[in-house]
Amino acid sequence: MDIILKTKDLTKKYDNRVVVDNLNLEIQKGEIFGLLGPNGAGKSTTMNMICDIVKPTLGSVEFLGRDFKKNRKELVKKLGYIPQDLAIHGNLKAWENVELFTSLYGIRGEELKNAINESLEYVGLSERKDDYAKSFSGGMKRRLNIACAIGHHPELLIFDEPTVGIDPQSRNFILNRIKESNRKGATIIYTSHYMEEVEAICTRIAIMDNGRIIACGTSEELKKLVTNDVDKISLEEVFLTLTGKKLRDY
Repeated sequence: MDIILKTKDLTKKYDNRVVVDNLNLEIQKGEIFGLLGPNGAGKSTTMNMICDIVKPTLGSVEFLGRDFKKNRKELVKKLGYIPQDLAIHGNLKAWENVELFTSLYGIRGEELKNAINESLEYVGLSERKDDYAKSFSGGMKRRLNIACAIGHHPELLIFDEPTVGIDPQSRNFILNRIKESNRKGATIIYTSHYMEEVEAICTRIAIMDNGRIIACGTSEELKKLVTNDVDKISLEEVFLTLTGKKLRDY
C-alpha cells in the first residue's frame, strides 16, 4: 500500500522540555490511523507540525512523496485539518463559515456554492445554514468545524480530538461521518484519548505517551504484544501494561 504521509525524527522542544521526541510515522493511503494517548502526550503538537502550523525543532514531514515544508503551497490544498480548538466564527452564519475557509483554497463561483451546500449537508446542518454559529450547541459547532475543512475535497483529513466535550449522539454522528469520508477515498488521521472511539473506527493504532510512540499496529497486533490470548484483553489493558498508566486518569 502507498505511503501518503511520513514523518522522520519529528521533534519539538520548548526550552528544555521535549514535547515530541523523534517521531517516525508512516500513514498508508486509504487507512484510518489512530493516534491514542492521554492529554499532554504530544498528539496535538504532532498534528500541528505535520500541518506546518508549528515548526519542528528537528525532523521533517513528507506528504504525497514530497517534503511538506518545501512544497507547502501546493500540498496544503490536499490536506484538511480539524483542530481540537474550534476554528469557526460565532458571528458568521454556518454557510459563511464554510465559504470563508473553502475560499482560502482558491475555490470560487458555482464550485464554491456547491462545496458549501455539500459540506453542510454532509455534517447534517443544511437546515441551519442561515443560522449564526454562536447559536449552535457544542456538538453542532464541532460538526460545522468539520464542514469548514472538507469543502476542497482533501486527500488526507486530520481530526484532532473532534469529540471533546460533546454529547454521545453528536459523537456517534461524527464517528460515522469519518468512516463515510474514508469509504469515499479520504485517508484519515484520528487523535483521541478515548479508547472506545479509536477501537471503533481505526484500522491501525499508535499508542503515544510522553512525546514518543510506544507501540503501533492493528488492535490485534497491539494485544499480541501483551498476550497471545487476544480475546481476553482489552486495548485499555494493553495501554496500561505498555505505559504503566491508566488512560482514563488523564
